[in-house]
Amino acid sequence: MTRYTPGKIVAVLLLCVLSALYAAPSALSPETRKSIEDSIPSWIPKWIVPHRAIVLGLDLQGGSHILLEVDAPDLMRAQVATLRDDVRRILREVRVTPQGGIGTLPRGVQLRVPEQADRDRLIPRLQEITQPVGGLAALGVTGASAAALTQGEGGLIQIQLTEAGMNDRVRRAVEQAIEVLRRRVDSTGTTEPSIQRQGANRIEVQVPGLQHPERLKELLGRTAKLEFRMVAEPGAVDVDSLPSRDNPGQTLPVERRVIVDGSALVDAQPSFDQQSGRPVVNFRFNVAGGQRFGQVTSESVGRALAIVLDNEVISAPTIQSPITGGSGIITGQFTVQQVNELAVLLRAGALPAKLTVIEERTVGPGLGADSIRAGTLATYVAGAFVVVFMLVSYGVFGLIANIALAVHLVLIFALMSLTGATLTLPGIAGIVLTIGTAVDSNVLIYERIREEAKAGRSILMAIDAGFQRAFATVFDSNSTMLIAAVILFFMGAGPVRGFAVVFIFGIVTTLITAITMTRMMINLWYRLFKPTRIPF
Repeated sequence: MTRYTPGKIVAVLLLCVLSALYAAPSALSPETRKSIEDSIPSWIPKWIVPHRAIVLGLDLQGGSHILLEVDAPDLMRAQVATLRDDVRRILREVRVTPQGGIGTLPRGVQLRVPEQADRDRLIPRLQEITQPVGGLAALGVTGASAAALTQGEGGLIQIQLTEAGMNDRVRRAVEQAIEVLRRRVDSTGTTEPSIQRQGANRIEVQVPGLQHPERLKELLGRTAKLEFRMVAEPGAVDVDSLPSRDNPGQTLPVERRVIVDGSALVDAQPSFDQQSGRPVVNFRFNVAGGQRFGQVTSESVGRALAIVLDNEVISAPTIQSPITGGSGIITGQFTVQQVNELAVLLRAGALPAKLTVIEERTVGPGLGADSIRAGTLATYVAGAFVVVFMLVSYGVFGLIANIALAVHLVLIFALMSLTGATLTLPGIAGIVLTIGTAVDSNVLIYERIREEAKAGRSILMAIDAGFQRAFATVFDSNSTMLIAAVILFFMGAGPVRGFAVVFIFGIVTTLITAITMTRMMINLWYRLFKPTRIPF
């Protein structure tokens, strides 16, 4: 029989104790969990000390559900406006004046340059605007550009956004929106919101425990548009008067021309100025945004730059020198907290399109309580039938399997608490199913032991042969289920993912409890009682 070293035994016992500790907070009151969390010293990572309960999904504790859609036409208009500004900048740089100015098309712009010499200088620069689509270019797909340039008779030049370019822009807008929404929902004081993509241009927001969808809609309905503009000089035209965050009740004249929008921002991090020691924000643009930003700041040294979020000036620093490297520093009379907030706004505040609510619903806490009671009852009934069956069929070995099953459930709850996974009603169904699959592994092993004993082997040899020869079957069956569960997780959404998460945890813990832990307890039973026959 396999001999277990003291180290292995201690490791298994330690795993059981830690699992019980991490699963225990789910049985405590919120006040007790809060006091435990507050008592953790700041130098200890909070995830090390068990204090977090399992997060209940919308269907278990009630809350609000909203499905949002990115406004593609609004996004198209913003992209056309940016395209027009880029063309205007290039015309200024190559010193070409189009006949009749720049016209706007539904998906782009057009201009007429009759002179061939002017077109020869202009066309190569305009080709820079038709850069490859980011996501497709990274995959090695050629021929997919963000915009297409065509020439017609009489020097007509048209630049129009492509379908691939718009799809890529919508994809990036959704990704940016998810970060914005997560920050805004977190500010409501609710815990563990679920914010995820649905399809190509939709975002599903679920906030368990929030019974006021109107407040959530108000938070999510804001555009969260980030723009870098110049503060207008006296006598300037095309000016917007925007409220200033630093000076409540006052407005600041800002040029309507957008230098760079938040889509070009790569990163923003809080830092400290090396000379003054004051809190500042370091920011960085992508290549196209850096070039555009460098051009404008080179021409505007000494002027104030307005950083506009949701039509509010959150900062208006003075340009001290040209910012040509694609990165810069935002200085001001900031506290450390304000710098952190500003960095978050710059990183996650860039959504150049509106979000439209296309579906909303509220789940009351009473319905969630009913779901919990029904799911708990189903778990108890399933567990009771399995426990009785194992005891009747396998005696002492059945008792050992039931103990391993209890540890198996504790491990699942501990993993969910540790990873912050959300428990939904389909997740409870996954727990019920994993109860059956967990003991199924023990049944395979025990039946193999029975066959070995009937073949004339001694009890010791039958147990060893049963575990060794059944291992491949147990491993293969759990591996196939794991593959299916992983596919459900990545391909599914909502309730399907909730079921898949619990099922994945159950399969992993089954391999630990049904093989290692069960065999260790049978080993201990044999050494203590020295039996002469299989107890079933």
